[in-house]
Amino acid sequence: MKRDILFSPLSGKGTKIMLLGAGELGREFIIEAMRMGFYTIAVDRYEGAPGQQVAHIAYTGNMKDAGFLRSLIEKEKPDYIVPEIEAINLDVLFNLEKEGFHVIPNARATHIAMHRERVREMIVKTGVPVSEYYYATTLEELKAACKKTGYPCWVKAIQDSSGSGSSKVKGPQDIEPAFQKAKLDARGSGDKLIVEKNIEFDLEVTELVIRHYVNGKIQTSFCRPVGQYQTRGGDYHSSWQVAEISETAEKKVYEIAKKITDELGGVGVFGCELFVKGDMVWANECSARPHDTGLVTTVSQQLGFSEFGLHVRAVTGLPVPTVKRLGYNVVPILTPAASHVILAPEAGYDPGFKNLADLLDEPGVSVLLFCKNEAHINRRMGVVLATDPDVQKAKEKAERAAHKIEMATREHPEWKPQESREKHIFTK
Repeated sequence: MKRDILFSPLSGKGTKIMLLGAGELGREFIIEAMRMGFYTIAVDRYEGAPGQQVAHIAYTGNMKDAGFLRSLIEKEKPDYIVPEIEAINLDVLFNLEKEGFHVIPNARATHIAMHRERVREMIVKTGVPVSEYYYATTLEELKAACKKTGYPCWVKAIQDSSGSGSSKVKGPQDIEPAFQKAKLDARGSGDKLIVEKNIEFDLEVTELVIRHYVNGKIQTSFCRPVGQYQTRGGDYHSSWQVAEISETAEKKVYEIAKKITDELGGVGVFGCELFVKGDMVWANECSARPHDTGLVTTVSQQLGFSEFGLHVRAVTGLPVPTVKRLGYNVVPILTPAASHVILAPEAGYDPGFKNLADLLDEPGVSVLLFCKNEAHINRRMGVVLATDPDVQKAKEKAERAAHKIEMATREHPEWKPQESREKHIFTK
């Protein structure tokens, strides 16, 4: 799997990477792939998606449509097929893999990780500790499941992303709204729900795992744990590296994440979500692709070694240099850093942002706008990134800078600040 020769992407001999789903994470992956000389193909459900704006070629269509997906892949014949969203016809991926196409990390892992029941049962199979959980398909079943777990608990659509179909249920009065939200707002399927007992954890972390080739064999390496803070039923709001956990907990994070990703198999970057309380660690979920909380690695880790650069290297068989830490292979960080989301305060088109000069005047602060042409209320439009030798100060700096940004759209020309102004758990 070692790659020694790479031709110019436009030479006719270029190595092709097709990304299925070209959102903000896909855009960063494409940028890293283009830096390394790969030919990139961005596919998304709507024109002008962030990744489509930077790829060599872009296609728009319904990736659940087997005919569309197969015809596109047969036309382009990509060397690597990289799923980035849930809304994909998985049967086509399984068939293409049998025909010799390289699906990343593999069709089975994609199938498992994109569905909460499948990923939860897979994690349980590994023996890794998880929170108490139940499934429900009707409102009555949901009420019974919530009664079993006790309050508060979490209700999540079985197939979803960015917490769109998730709710924290604080009491019986919240059950029906949570049921409706899962059914109506899930970015996938709300036909079945998972109910999880709430764990009073100290910190939720994302462990970015890299499965990559070394001398023809797959090796598992790790990024240092990323702390994260969520709002709105489970959507990432801020993240930072390195998470403030004990060395004992850090070793358990690596151990648990390795068990989960060994079971998924394949190569690439995986995002394992875990809960940490003291030295105890529980698994929550795992994505078979880079994670939104990992955007912080674009500044915390060396150029070319963000989670996206690491994903490109792992996918294409290029080396991933690491150092030893606590007995594990770990990608070193360059500097402590934090990210904080920029949310749309309103719906509209052609969004504009102001006060950028003010926030960028602070040392160590940068902004990453996702270039989405349409805004919805609370849609993630970008992130502020901040570095500082003290990770606490980096968090505060990122939050402070993000809250300076105001946004307006063509339909609503008045500049408005982000709606969310709450003090975060990490703010002094």
